[in-house]
Amino acid sequence: MAIADLFSAADGILTLAPSGKKDLLEMLATKVSARLGLPRDKVLDAILAREKLGSTALGRGVALPHARVDWLETPVAILARLTHPIDMEARDGEPVDLVFLVLWPESASEGFLPALSSICRVLRDNQLPRELRQARSAAEALQTLQAADRPQI
Repeated sequence: MAIADLFSAADGILTLAPSGKKDLLEMLATKVSARLGLPRDKVLDAILAREKLGSTALGRGVALPHARVDWLETPVAILARLTHPIDMEARDGEPVDLVFLVLWPESASEGFLPALSSICRVLRDNQLPRELRQARSAAEALQTLQAADRPQI
């Protein structure tokens, strides 16, 4: 699945101001639950269960909280840029200010790892996180992600 198909500008938040990791995950769960009409605790429990296995902070200020769940029919993804970095226990010790939340239906598990891999692949480019940090709108951030996901000729 292309990143453009996973993220939408409507699901971009460029001014999230959590006080810490748990607060961030609660805010993301609230956003997802409002969008899907699900109880917030159901969403939060899935995110927290995965985070208990180990930090989803990738390093260089980026985190990729994710989970496969049996109550979704289609994938959900949110891009969040934080107003100030927070500690998410990244191996490199860098605080996180860019977050890519991905929730995936258990029934479509074959696309889950390729989707996470696509996100990680485009984030290898040092320029992309910098551009996402400078985006003036969620639509601009999505365009930046889409451009990074296009095959290079």
